[in-house]
Amino acid sequence: MSNTCLNNIPSVVQTFDHDDFFARRCIWVNGPVIVGAGPSGLAVGAGLKKQDVPFIILERANCVASLWQNHTYDCLKLHLPKQFSQLPNFPFPEDFPEYPTKRQFITYLESYAKHFDISPHFNETVQSAKYDETFGLWRVKTIRETSSNSNLIGDDQVEYICRWLVVATGENAEKVVPEFEGFEEFGGHVIHVCDYKSGKRYGGKRVLVVGCGNSGMEVSLDLCSHEAEPTMVVRNSVHVLPREVMGKSTFELAVLLMKWLPLWLVDKILLILAWLILGNVEKYGLRRPSIGPLQLKNSAGKTPVLDIGALQKIRSGEIKVVPGVKRFFPGRVELVNGDDIEIDSVILATGYRSNVPSWLKENDFFSQDGIPKNPFPNGWKGKAGLYAVGFTRKGLSGASLDAISVAHDISKSWKEETKQRK
Repeated sequence: MSNTCLNNIPSVVQTFDHDDFFARRCIWVNGPVIVGAGPSGLAVGAGLKKQDVPFIILERANCVASLWQNHTYDCLKLHLPKQFSQLPNFPFPEDFPEYPTKRQFITYLESYAKHFDISPHFNETVQSAKYDETFGLWRVKTIRETSSNSNLIGDDQVEYICRWLVVATGENAEKVVPEFEGFEEFGGHVIHVCDYKSGKRYGGKRVLVVGCGNSGMEVSLDLCSHEAEPTMVVRNSVHVLPREVMGKSTFELAVLLMKWLPLWLVDKILLILAWLILGNVEKYGLRRPSIGPLQLKNSAGKTPVLDIGALQKIRSGEIKVVPGVKRFFPGRVELVNGDDIEIDSVILATGYRSNVPSWLKENDFFSQDGIPKNPFPNGWKGKAGLYAVGFTRKGLSGASLDAISVAHDISKSWKEETKQRK
């Protein structure tokens, strides 16, 4: 799929500075470079394989779907039914449950890569990607970890030259760690939820879970099952919806309603159903936002919580709900309402962000927070052969739709250019 290019494109080599030329190997890619081997990158690769378009996938970790493999908790299940979470041209096995587990989803993604014969370049981190306007090509600089007998022996610096660049690193590439006054004084055990596996080590401990999204709720529920004492910080308003309504997925119901009704009316219906099934959650400290769950998801990317049992634990008092943190002290925390509680550990369920601004240079396609400026469904294609997949704020189904569009568009261009060269 790639070959050393020093003899093939001398005009490009002439653009290197002297140090760069001797420090890096230059590789010409006869097709796109895809950054990221998560579901988005794999889906694009599969689409290109079906069209016989060559490509390479660069992945900084040592496996596909590294977020799922290395940075998710053991009890995690897909929040949406499997038919809304499968990647293009490869359905989930029929014997998988409606909501596959973390392990099942990882197995599915590994099978997906094997089925389409996708072999990413693992342990290769993109340092920068920049469009060379003079030659109309992308220059992607990486550092590749090299090893022998599982021992790291050095770094191999590489520069890929390509006509198309696909950004598939997604919205959740880096953890968000907020700053709190006195945090360094706390002295207890502190982790981000990306490093949490299970509540085994927290039995009998008083644990402060900062954040009330799906991760915060599910980790708090898991802590309860391991006889810990979780206290969940709810700083902002949040929509809590039942995962299912009369045996049907709430998401599936919303998709069906949106075919016939305006968004605001679907939101009204969802909130009425949530009130009938879950009751008034505000009396437990879970304030609802002023705009509906679907509108909030579209405008701000904030996903509603799909309840899988945490609300019952909140009602019973097994999960305590408290307002925002004011500051930390050794072994305790002061809240914004003046209350003071003793805690042993802190789990930061404070979310993730895109890392695109740190390596994609001089480009106005992405906003400062690393999300394409054009909203779905128009955020997948930029200028000069730049594409984005996995930034739709619509989960795996949105990523799949973008991946299909990107693979089709690149295939069309690649075949036209290949025909012209011949």
